Amino acid sequence: MPIYMRITVDGRAKEMTTSRNCDPALWDQRAEKARGNSEMIKELNNHLATLRMKVYESRLLLIEKNKPITVDSIKNMLMGKVEKSKMILEVFNHHNEQLEALVNSQFAPMTVKRYKTSLRHTKAFIKWKYDLEDIEISKLDYDFIADYEFWFKSVRKCNHNSTMKYIRNFRKIVNECVRRGWLIRDPFLGFKISIEEVKITPLSNEELKLISEKDFSIERLNQVRDVFLFCCFTGLAYADIKKLKRSEIVPGIDGEKWIFTNRQKTETSSRISLDGLA
Repeated sequence: MPIYMRITVDGRAKEMTTSRNCDPALWDQRAEKARGNSEMIKELNNHLATLRMKVYESRLLLIEKNKPITVDSIKNMLMGKVEKSKMILEVFNHHNEQLEALVNSQFAPMTVKRYKTSLRHTKAFIKWKYDLEDIEISKLDYDFIADYEFWFKSVRKCNHNSTMKYIRNFRKIVNECVRRGWLIRDPFLGFKISIEEVKITPLSNEELKLISEKDFSIERLNQVRDVFLFCCFTGLAYADIKKLKRSEIVPGIDGEKWIFTNRQKTETSSRISLDGLA
């Protein structure tokens, strides 16, 4: 009967043929080899011992290369199949392509734009630190993240909060790599993403009045002024004003005009009276 070898990692098993047969009456199940002293039996047992040794060698090689140890990775090494290393920018770009395919259904255009900007920054950082176009995911470690933060603050001259936002975008890509088993250890382990509180001073009524009375020689700037003031008085973000439709400005129960719209960032509904804004 044919002899099969079973490889088990974390409770998951795969079987491989040993390309050898054995009479069941000569098989020692406990020792996992054939009984006897004939040359044929010795050759068979030596072959099985060699296969067992190759399994452990494959495991050690995966550890040395800092690659995940799975039944598939060990089997591929035994069969001579070389797995192509996953690259950081390659995975990042694939993530962005999926986001772009879901624009206006699950993601806003600005979300895609934000991740595209993060991808460009990551590419520039890898070029700065390693002088390479891309690097393997397995090379990601705590030093990479720490240097990434330093690069944003020193080279890109970003403030702390902007730096943390870019790193948060990158962390989403890393988390995906960890979930898929492409990374054995989370490089963000021990790294704290913190946002500093920023005190914002609102414009006073006098300042708003000065802006509203300012007349620009360029009509486009007058339009910018009006949009800015509209944001101030309604509390809507520019993204919400940009997508605002005439159909969303309707009479309310008081007979005055109201804005009935959904906020883009929070996806919550807003009801804003325009009484007194004209």
